[in-house]
Amino acid sequence: MNRSRIADLSLLLVAMMWGCTFLIVQSAVRMLPPLAFNSIRFTGAAMLLALITAVFYRQEWKKLSLRMVLHALLLGLLLFLGYGFQTMGLLYTTTSNTGFITGLSVVLVPFLSLALLKHAISRYTWFSAGLAAVGLYLLTFTGSAFSLNKGDGLILLCAAFFALQIAYTGIYAPRYPALPLAALQLAFVGLFSILASLLVDGPAPLMHSGELLAKPEVLWAMLISIGPTSAFAFWIQTACQKYTTPSRVAIIYATEPVFAAVTGLLFGGETLGLSAALGCGCILAAMLLAELSPEPARTQAEG
Repeated sequence: MNRSRIADLSLLLVAMMWGCTFLIVQSAVRMLPPLAFNSIRFTGAAMLLALITAVFYRQEWKKLSLRMVLHALLLGLLLFLGYGFQTMGLLYTTTSNTGFITGLSVVLVPFLSLALLKHAISRYTWFSAGLAAVGLYLLTFTGSAFSLNKGDGLILLCAAFFALQIAYTGIYAPRYPALPLAALQLAFVGLFSILASLLVDGPAPLMHSGELLAKPEVLWAMLISIGPTSAFAFWIQTACQKYTTPSRVAIIYATEPVFAAVTGLLFGGETLGLSAALGCGCILAAMLLAELSPEPARTQAEG
């Protein structure tokens, strides 16, 4: 199995972790405000990666440079803005609209790859992205119709920033060691989240977060968020984007709501109708088509 296939399978594991742990994290965010939750989540994840690097990959920190820090700052800012606009948008729109519009990053990434990487996108990738978008619609709007409201513009910005983060990771990942770059990126997300939490919610949520962390469900959700779904997920993404394209990453990540739907079906008492089942099928077909396409696996960034 070549590196491209291993990278894509690893990214599929990331999407599975995000989808399967959605219910756990969702219950914790109901008790701890999202910005405060992300402050602890990403700061903890950055510290975990920094510790792993210091113990096992100490030589990688010797490659630290101002350019790496600035590029990690950009990635962290894009990721923070993605989560931030998603959080704000949820105040004004439905979870269905949020899931669908956020998933539209799968369509935005090929355009960004073409613009930023000067990377020709094959017809297979365009078709896969479109098929994934159709699947997201069918999965998200089971028994209902898409209707725009004022929060959807914020969610569209969220999708754009997530797409930009994937595209720019495709540029920077081949240039730097994965662990330090991922650790710095998450550290900046944590820093921006702390500042935003203090500005929006005041100091109370962070000051009293220790009391909430004493609750088993919040502590369990935080441990999962810090470890598997943040530290290791973004380490995997940074390492794997040396061997695959941003467009494939976006299509693979579109499977996250499929895993979330299956988890809800098995553990959340939810039902999966015909429309949702067809949506899951479209998304999985899109991923398989992207995998079987002859598109070059490795991104070649310009400049």
